[in-house]
Amino acid sequence: MEKRSSQQVYRTIMLVIITVLITSLVTTIVIYNFVIKSGKIAIKSDDNSSLGGLEATLANFRSVLEEKYMGETLIEGAIKGYVSALGDPYTTYYTKEEMDELMEETTGNYVGIGIYMTLDLENNAIYVVKPMEGSPAEEAGIKAGDLITKVDGIEYSGEELDQASNAIKGKEGTKVKLEILSNGQTREIEVERRKIIVSHIVEKKFDSIGYLLIEDFDGGCADEFEEKYKELEKQGIDRLIIDLRNNGGGVVNEAVDIADMLLEKDKTILITKDKKGNEEVKKCDNEASITMPVVVLTNGYSASASEILVGALKDNERATIVGTKTYGKGVIQEVDRLNDGSGLKITIEEYYTPNRDKINKVGIKPDEEIELSSEIIEKGTYTDEEDNQLQKAIEIIKRK
Repeated sequence: MEKRSSQQVYRTIMLVIITVLITSLVTTIVIYNFVIKSGKIAIKSDDNSSLGGLEATLANFRSVLEEKYMGETLIEGAIKGYVSALGDPYTTYYTKEEMDELMEETTGNYVGIGIYMTLDLENNAIYVVKPMEGSPAEEAGIKAGDLITKVDGIEYSGEELDQASNAIKGKEGTKVKLEILSNGQTREIEVERRKIIVSHIVEKKFDSIGYLLIEDFDGGCADEFEEKYKELEKQGIDRLIIDLRNNGGGVVNEAVDIADMLLEKDKTILITKDKKGNEEVKKCDNEASITMPVVVLTNGYSASASEILVGALKDNERATIVGTKTYGKGVIQEVDRLNDGSGLKITIEEYYTPNRDKINKVGIKPDEEIELSSEIIEKGTYTDEEDNQLQKAIEIIKRK
């Protein structure tokens, strides 16, 4: 009896296994006939035909989704996800509306709250570099060093900087609610969106020392720099301090044009390399139009185009760099507008200083390292007399 029972169990198990195998085989055949032979999904081929590769695969997936998926197919979201999967925080897809806003910002006119933000890599947070002078953000009490954690109740991480930036923008006269983390304390503020006209340069004069604070390197920055310098020159300055602290970058050519004003003809400004290793050396086209002694102020949020200018002046021994090490964003993005009005900002090159020093994820060390005092950091706002980094720069340039 026991033996017969064991045989029965064995036969049952074998029957189950055979059934599973047959079912699997039938399913495979059905899937092959429906999906592969019907052309619903393309298999990547080694040739360059239009029927193979990623393009055809995505096109076929889209066809299936549009035919069968009950909801709305969010193609823009899919593209954003694909670009995000590259793992490069600087490569971004923009919808048509986002691209229009980007172009407005780059040319210096847009609607928003007037704030410079960047990605805090260490904490994966959205870091406020600084509010623009006289902006709604400044009026609302937002300060350099604040972290933006929520926009209109939605939480954003540092990697979602672009999404948060888009959420902060909006129609003129409307308001946006921000959750701010400052010195370990969270507060909510409401800020009105207004039309922002960006001025790139702030000029001052300390006796015979000229001072030019470059807010960013967006379009028109180099022309404004030259204009403001000439105004100071008429007032009799014989030395110049360039402040790049909290300058997150902008248009590379603007930084190159400013370097061209400060360096002798044929001096190297920067070296770039693309993914294939092709190298390009950018040199000065003109003789220097600014020949007086120069000191440059930097900190951990002097990035990108700022580091191009810092590297050029430091390696050519044209200026003394004072402050703290720069951010370390040594890659260049190209912005391409697509046929439908959307756009793609893509990392295309890495750049190096004239001495071929790596910048990306490394930064540039100053010649004279000095931290901003902790009292000033806690206070948030301070006078020129309280700014110990600026005072150190004045002390150094007086000896030149």
